Amino acid sequence: MSKVQDIYGAKVFDEHTMQERLPSATYKQLMRTIKDGEALDLDVANVVAHAMKEWAIELGATHYTHWFQPLSGITSEKHDSFIDPIDDGHAIMSFSGKELIQGEPDASSFPSGGLRATFEARGYTAWDPTSYAFIKDEVLCIPTAFCSYTGEALDKKTPLLRSMAAIDSQANRVLALFGEPRQRVVVTLGAEQEYFLISEKDYEKRLDLILTGRTLFGYSPCKGQELEEHYFGAIRPSVNNFMKELDEALWELGVPAKTKHNEVAPCQHELAPLFANANRAIDQNLLTMEEMKLLASHYGLTCLEHEKPFEHINGSGKHNNWSLSANGKNLLDPGDNPIDNLRFLVFLAGVIQAVDDYQELLRMAAASAGNDHRLGANEAPPAIVSIFLGEELDRVVQAIIKGESYHSAERAEMDLGVEELPNFLKDNTDRNRTSPFAFTGNKFEFRMPGSNQNLSDCNMVLNTAMAKSLKEFADEMEGKSGEEFNAAAMEYVANTLRDHQRIIFNGDGYSDEWQVEAEKRGLANHKTTADALPCFVSDKSIELFGEFNVLNEAEVRSRYEVKLEKYNKTMNIEIRTMKRLVRRDYLPAINRFAAEIAENTWKIKQMLPDADLEAQERKLRALVDGAARINKLLSKLHELHYVSLEVADQQERANMNAHQIVPVMDDLRDAVDAMEIIVGHEQWPVPTYNEILFYT
Repeated sequence: MSKVQDIYGAKVFDEHTMQERLPSATYKQLMRTIKDGEALDLDVANVVAHAMKEWAIELGATHYTHWFQPLSGITSEKHDSFIDPIDDGHAIMSFSGKELIQGEPDASSFPSGGLRATFEARGYTAWDPTSYAFIKDEVLCIPTAFCSYTGEALDKKTPLLRSMAAIDSQANRVLALFGEPRQRVVVTLGAEQEYFLISEKDYEKRLDLILTGRTLFGYSPCKGQELEEHYFGAIRPSVNNFMKELDEALWELGVPAKTKHNEVAPCQHELAPLFANANRAIDQNLLTMEEMKLLASHYGLTCLEHEKPFEHINGSGKHNNWSLSANGKNLLDPGDNPIDNLRFLVFLAGVIQAVDDYQELLRMAAASAGNDHRLGANEAPPAIVSIFLGEELDRVVQAIIKGESYHSAERAEMDLGVEELPNFLKDNTDRNRTSPFAFTGNKFEFRMPGSNQNLSDCNMVLNTAMAKSLKEFADEMEGKSGEEFNAAAMEYVANTLRDHQRIIFNGDGYSDEWQVEAEKRGLANHKTTADALPCFVSDKSIELFGEFNVLNEAEVRSRYEVKLEKYNKTMNIEIRTMKRLVRRDYLPAINRFAAEIAENTWKIKQMLPDADLEAQERKLRALVDGAARINKLLSKLHELHYVSLEVADQQERANMNAHQIVPVMDDLRDAVDAMEIIVGHEQWPVPTYNEILFYT
């Protein structure tokens, strides 16, 4: 592998490349657009486009694309060549500022939630200069926003950028109260990505994995994760080679891939990058997910990014490490003595208020059919949103609420009792893996999102809710200064913490006691996507997004409809796949094996009339009864499925899927899985968990 410093960012039109390739005046003007939000001039765009094209061609690019995130949540691209034919039969390579700034993909074929009809096809992509262009597969990829002909946002990026602008505006109002000059306040994000790698050969034999991303059937493996030997264990050679190529590919694309390791479940792994601007970090995470899938096949592997590809073992999350930065300073850094750090306390109180007031929106943002199988399964956070602060910060908060004095505890020194081992300072806060929203030193880790999700939604919600908290503080405090401001701000913090302390929970989020306690506190517990989505279109939600121009009412309702449709379509695919597999694979295999047992038993009885055949007869009875139960549940599922397809209202259909159909699917799965351990290995039609999870 090449030296990291030589390849890092080699395929990115980043700030360093811009400075090298652009005239000084153009570079400075573009930096004002990127860093200060100034409008982009077309003349500047023309110069940038020419330099970008020349750079891309030198690296082998022949095409360019506006790379965007439709409401499906994945990325989309339409490739156009740089070729421009001329009269003498030859061609030149051209790329204009207009082509850089604006594209025009068909808007009718992407989900829009009713914003666009099929005959209303026109849509626009608009260059996002704050996220660097890059080269992928001989194509210059230009990150863009995507909007309709009438101006509504049809993508994930635009509302995210609007929410980041709202944070910047309101945070600066707060910072001004502390005597700080106008500065760019940036939402920073580190997205930890969990995923599974399995043998490509096993994947190709599992139609459920191919069509739905998860196994709809599968008995618990003889060995799962109970020995806890896979977590941080030695990485097998094929996986290590994959990780090496992935690192190199990501580094070339400027993705700061930092940490890689085995996760808890067999075949499960994690990649964690360094922090970046949230907009760029989400673009990079989507690019990472794409590269993972593409590169796995080089090693005979398939990458699974579903939230719950296998029952009985852990699923995969995408931990959203969120913070705020102003001119390189972390606004959520408590310092050595947080009780005396008023600015930190103001921002901390703002986060606590935001998460409490909009807990249902945060839960909604992490909702999906796949994540329903993961949340609350003693491996991921529960569906109840709460905040973990850690021991010291919780004591600070309690002291403020009660009006008591507090002195920061000295950090304890860890002495392991071995002279050769160094002593080190113990952190002031532990980690709580059961908490959906945990403070981890100088950031909050939102652990609810699933591994397959686009993080734009949860960050849009979090940013906008935080902007609301900061605005309320600024509205109350503006006009005050000096000691008057300090006293009023501290009182405001105390009242805010007191009013929202119900959201703080430092205990075991998996415990039954917490479910009861959370209900007493009035916290929401939406266990399914169908339950979680309606809050998106509540008056409270529409008012929040409208107040900060993040989403208008039509845009909110469209996203609600898109999420409902995606949930119902996902369920429809899973139901159809489940029915087909049972009819064409599992039942025939069970019946064939039952017939084989019956025939062999009869033959033995003919030869040895007095033979003890009780075991064979019990097995035959179990197979026959099992097949009967499967047929009964299959008929029930089929009936409910067709009833659901006649339900026009998408929310009602989602409710039916979540609360009537999923329980039947679970029962059908249990019935089929019970047969897996009876039917002979050679007769079972698909690779089992024992084979998939422990490939060589």
